[in-house]
Amino acid sequence: MKSKILTAGLIAAMMVPAMAQAQTRELARDRQDIRQEQRDLNHAKRYGDRHDVRDAHRDVRDAKREYREDKRDWRRDNRYQNWRAPFSYHRFAVGNSLRSTYYAPTYRLNYDARWGVPRAGRNLAYVRHYNDLLLVNVRTGKVVRVYYNHFRWR
Repeated sequence: MKSKILTAGLIAAMMVPAMAQAQTRELARDRQDIRQEQRDLNHAKRYGDRHDVRDAHRDVRDAKREYREDKRDWRRDNRYQNWRAPFSYHRFAVGNSLRSTYYAPTYRLNYDARWGVPRAGRNLAYVRHYNDLLLVNVRTGKVVRVYYNHFRWR
C-alpha cells in the first residue's frame, strides 16, 4: 500500500514539470506562428491584391489572439497556487534568517526563465512569499536576495 502511494506521488511530481514544459513549448510555437503570419502579411502586401492582404491581416489577428489565450491559460495554471506561507506577510530583507519549514521543498519554486532572474546557484533556492520572490541559502536559511512584488501580475 505504501509503495503504491509513493509511486503515485512520484508520478504526480514528475508530471508537473512536463506540463509546464508543454505549455512553454506551446507559447513558443504560438510566437512562431505570429512571426510566420506576419511574413505572409508582408508578402501579401508586396505581391497580392487587397483580398490577400485582408485575409493575411485576419490570420495575424487570429494568431495573436491564440497566443494571448494560451498565455492567459499559462498564468491561470495552478502551479503557483500553493505559495502562501504558514505565517502572515513579513517584508524580508537580505540577511534575514528563515526557519527550515519556510523554505521546505513545498515552497520552493522551479526556475522559470520568464521571471527575468538568474538561476539559483548551488545550495540556493527560490521561495515565494506572497508576491515576493526570495533567494534563500538552503543550508543556512539566510535570505540572499529579495525581489519585492515580483509576482504582482497574479
